[in-house]
Amino acid sequence: MTGVLAIETATDACSVAIVIDGVYETRHRVAPRQHSSLLFALLGELLPVGNLAKQGVDVIAYGHGPGSFTGLRLAASAVQGLAYSSNLPVVGVSTLSVLAQTALRSGVVDADNLVLCTLDARINEVYSALYGFVDSIAVLRDGPWACSPSELAPAGSGPLCAVGSGCVFYPQFSSSLRGRIQACHTDVLPDALDLIPLALQQYRLGDVQAARNVQPVYLRDEISWKKLAEQGKR
Repeated sequence: MTGVLAIETATDACSVAIVIDGVYETRHRVAPRQHSSLLFALLGELLPVGNLAKQGVDVIAYGHGPGSFTGLRLAASAVQGLAYSSNLPVVGVSTLSVLAQTALRSGVVDADNLVLCTLDARINEVYSALYGFVDSIAVLRDGPWACSPSELAPAGSGPLCAVGSGCVFYPQFSSSLRGRIQACHTDVLPDALDLIPLALQQYRLGDVQAARNVQPVYLRDEISWKKLAEQGKR
């Protein structure tokens, strides 16, 4: 079985998870603005220092965003260093898809629901995407978007469940969108444990990155973000 190390730090939750030989372990802490001090401590609880490949890890997966700029850069930097040192491939997974997967595993939504995954993007904007499930795996149906809450308009007219921190903007959603939402779950946070099934699917399809190509994914088109390798250069 493929061994996966997963890291998700795009929101207030800092989490890491691993599966080796079918055995899962995870660490999940809700600690805003403490991820830089927490991440390697949590990794150290799961794996000893050293070559990850020799410990059974075949691929490193991470939530590539959208989310907190600082959290995304932290995950990308950590993953890039680990991938280089152990000569492992990397899989980047949408944090919004991880959010959908966490909502399903935790029983907040059912596999036949359409799920509007939302993250508070600050400055009165929301990151969002619409997901369904196929064989209990989150599949993108519409989006993703970075927009004001009032502009959010996912495709279709059927009922939705909304999850994530962007649900705080529910009063600002359009009346048509509010009419579709059957339930809002603001406190759902993406968990690295739920990154693993998504990463395994991508890995089996060959959707992997080399360490040098690891970078966060931002949804605001008007901001030009540099790759990690370019940061700090004049």
